[in-house]
Amino acid sequence: MDMGSFMQQFVQQLINGISLGSIYALVALGYTMIYGIIKLINFAHGDVYMLGAYFGFIATTMFGFSFIPAILFSMACAALAGIIIERVAYRPMRNAPRIAILITAIGVSFFLEYSMILIATPQPRTFPAVFEATIYHFGPLVVNSQQIVILISALILMAVLTYIVQNTKAGKAMRAVSFDADAARLMGINIDRVISMTFALGSALAAAGGVLVGIYYNSIDPLMGMVPGIKAFVAAVLGGIGIIPGAMLGGIILGVVEAMVSGFFSSTFRDAAAFAILILILLYKPAGILGKNVREKV
Repeated sequence: MDMGSFMQQFVQQLINGISLGSIYALVALGYTMIYGIIKLINFAHGDVYMLGAYFGFIATTMFGFSFIPAILFSMACAALAGIIIERVAYRPMRNAPRIAILITAIGVSFFLEYSMILIATPQPRTFPAVFEATIYHFGPLVVNSQQIVILISALILMAVLTYIVQNTKAGKAMRAVSFDADAARLMGINIDRVISMTFALGSALAAAGGVLVGIYYNSIDPLMGMVPGIKAFVAAVLGGIGIIPGAMLGGIILGVVEAMVSGFFSSTFRDAAAFAILILILLYKPAGILGKNVREKV
C-alpha cells in the first residue's frame, strides 16, 4: 500500500470511526452520569439502549413518525423506563453492599433482554429507512447522509446535556450530589429526585444511541445492547468514569480505534481491540484519560 492510498484509507476509517464513536459516547454518558451520582456501574444500561431502538421502531412503523419525532418519542419512553428501573430495582438497594447492587444491575439486564425476546421474538427486525440515504463523494472519500445525521444528532444531544449539567438548577443539584451527597441533602436537595432525573437523562441518551444504530445498521434485535453496552462502559472508563467530557472523548477514541482495526486488519479483531484498550487503561491509567487519581478512604 503506497502512502497516498494509506492516507485515503486512514481518513476514510477516521470518518467511519467518529460516526460510530459518537454513538458509543451517547451510551457512555449514561454510565458516567449514574456512576458520578451513586457510584453504580449500571450494567442494564446497554439494554436501555436496546429498548430505545425498539421504541424508535414502534414510533416509525406503528405511528409513522419521521426521524426527529421518533427519536424524541424513544428518548421520552426510555427516560420513563430508566426512572422505573431505578425506583423498582436500585432504590431499595441504596444502602446494600456495592456487590449486591452490581448483581441487581446484571439481573435487570437479563430481565430486559429476555422480556423483549418474549414480547418481540428473538428475530432481528429491519429498522425502516426514516430518510433517504445519500452518498457524498469528497474526492476519494465516501460519506453517507446517515453518518452526517448520526454525528450532528450526537453533538446536539451532548451539547444539550452539557448545558443542562452546567447551567440549570437541576444540573447544579446533580453536581452537588455527585460531589458530596450528604452535604447536598443537608442543603435541602432531594437526593431521590436528583437520582431519578440522572437515570432519566442517561436512559434518554442511550435510547437516542439505539435509534441512531438502528438507522445506521438497519437492524435491531433483543440482544443488541450486550456488546455495545460493555463497549460504552469501556469508553466511560477510558475517558475517566464519572467525568462527562471523558465519556465523550472515550466514545470517540473507541469508535476510531475499532474502525482502524476493521479497516487495516480484520473486523474479527474489532471487539478484541476494545477490551485490549480496557486492560491497558486499567494497568497504566486506572482513573482514565481525564480522571484524577483519588484514593478511596477506608
